Parts: sequence; C-alpha cells; structure tokens
Amino acid sequence: MSFVTVHEVGPRDGLQNEPGVISVSQKIAFIDALRDAGLKRIEIGSFVSPKWVPQMADTDAVMAGLKQMSGVQYDVLVPNKKGWDSFDAARGQGNYGIAVFIAASEGFSRANLNCTIAESVTRLAPVVAAAEAAGVPVRGYVSCVTDCPFVGEIAPAQVAQAVALLRNLAPMPVSLGDTIGKGTPERVAAMLDAVLDIMPASDLAGHFHDTSGRALDNVRASLAKGLRAFDSAAGGLGGCPYAPGAPGNLATEALVAMLHADGFDTGIDAEKLVAAAKMAKGMRNGADQN
Repeated sequence: MSFVTVHEVGPRDGLQNEPGVISVSQKIAFIDALRDAGLKRIEIGSFVSPKWVPQMADTDAVMAGLKQMSGVQYDVLVPNKKGWDSFDAARGQGNYGIAVFIAASEGFSRANLNCTIAESVTRLAPVVAAAEAAGVPVRGYVSCVTDCPFVGEIAPAQVAQAVALLRNLAPMPVSLGDTIGKGTPERVAAMLDAVLDIMPASDLAGHFHDTSGRALDNVRASLAKGLRAFDSAAGGLGGCPYAPGAPGNLATEALVAMLHADGFDTGIDAEKLVAAAKMAKGMRNGADQN
C-alpha cells in the first residue's frame, strides 16, 4: 500500500483570514486534535507583519504552548529575515521547520509581496541560509501554479522557472499551490510535466483550493504523476488574503477519505480527523460571533 503524506495547513492557512479573535488556547487545542488524529506535519502559524495578518500575531505564544511529540514536525511560514529572527527566538528545542514562498506570477508577487519574483527570491536567500546553518528543515511554496487572480492563466514553464529559483537556494521540497482553485486535471498534469523535468515527484506536494470543486480531481491527476504529498486544511478553511476569489482549501477530511478509498495509507485516524474538523468550524463560527 502506497503512503501519502498529508501536510495540515489549517492552523495557519486555514485561520489566517478569520476576522474574529481566536485565542492561543483554542489554536493549541486545534493543533493537539490534529496531532492526535495522526497528522505528523502541521503548519501552525507564521511570522508575518501583524498589521497585515493580525490572526497570526500570537504564533510565538502558540509555539510556546505546543506539546512536542516524536515524529511530529510543526512548520511556520517565514517570509523574510525579520520573520526568521522572530521564529529563531521562539523555537527553543522544538521540532520545527519553516516554509518560504514565492509566486509563479509577477502580478501576484507584486500584489502579495510588493516585489518581483526575482526580488522575492533574493529576500529569502538569508532566511534559507540561516535555516540550513541552524539545521531547520525548509519547505518551499510556489503560488499561482495554474492561474493568477491578476493576470489569468500561468504557463507551465513559468512554474518550472519559479521552482528552479527556489531549488537554487537549497534542495528543498516544494509545494505547488493552485491559489484560486481554477486548475483542472489536464492543466495540473501539464504543469507537473514541466516541473518534473527539473525535480523529482518525491520532493513535490500539491496544494489545491476547492473553489471550483476540482481539488480532489487535481489530487488524482497529481497522484498519477507520482506525487505522494498534499496540503489541506481541516474543515476546508482558509484562503489567501491577497488572492481575490480564493476561499476554501481542500478539506483534510475529504482528502483523507478519498485517499483511503483509493487504497492509499496516510496514518491518519479518519474519525478523529472529522472531530478536529468540527472543532475548526466551531472555532471559526465562535470567532465570527465575537
């Protein structure tokens, strides 16, 4: 039975847009529930400007309250050297990794990061160097791998070029994000063909939003290309705050149900996962009422 790694992004990508206050204790309880369901890779927050993403302002406090468990890695999004310094001060002896991100679209890069793609890579170079020196695992994200909300369809060659820029910094695994959920299996397959020319499927993950209801179809197209890692958010929460029309990550419980039905192993307890997803939805609804 083939194993598929599920990278849970709900505590970060799922909650970052929520307008109401979600307490540190609620976030930790959510992460605990995900870990107890068997998830081994959980993205728990980010060190970005609280002015732009206030929901993530307490990531250091979340890190301080997490239980460290053998085999479980908590990941944190780090966009620049200032973010690295904050992360480094908070990580202690915990089992943490970082995620760094760029876009395959110049329009998205300018809207989201206020710089060109090349400039964003230059900005990340000291972050990746510091992480490697500290022995902290690094994972890359490339956004807008099929479509951009500002410039439309993205050519597969553009995605491959963006991936190459990240891999030139370090031989990191890369997650490919269909940021606004407009990808189709045919276009995802074409994009993956271009990327697979420069890196192996074993180092790639798919990150599909379900805006158009095609996320699971795109997962199957990726599985056919050899990918065995996918990002998802319990309860289907989240979306990018700088990508109009991009609500809703692929729900982890839907992803796991499909994988199990198709004969893949994930190491995840489906019933406990559903309970964690209900917690996420309840937490969101509670925040909306504040």
